[in-house]
Amino acid sequence: MAGGDREKIQIRLHVYDTDMAVTVVREEEEYYRKAAKLITDAVNTYASLFKTKRSEKEILYMALIDIALRFEKESARNDIEPYNAIISQLTSEVESALKE
Repeated sequence: MAGGDREKIQIRLHVYDTDMAVTVVREEEEYYRKAAKLITDAVNTYASLFKTKRSEKEILYMALIDIALRFEKESARNDIEPYNAIISQLTSEVESALKE
């Protein structure tokens, strides 16, 4: 493998009621399989709750919103910007103290 080339493989994923072929970077295969399971589980949950009350398209969107909401919450929880500001301020104070 040269430079930034990463070996790609073709895998089959089962997502809810669909089997699909996907070409992925070998090191990311596990993530794709976990993502397919997450989608399937979310759609199955919403389908079991709303199958007779909502269209399949609405159920898929509900699952997408659920997964996107989880992602957004996790992203916010992992936001390191406030820590960077504090570290920068502390670094400044330490450098000033060392100069004195």
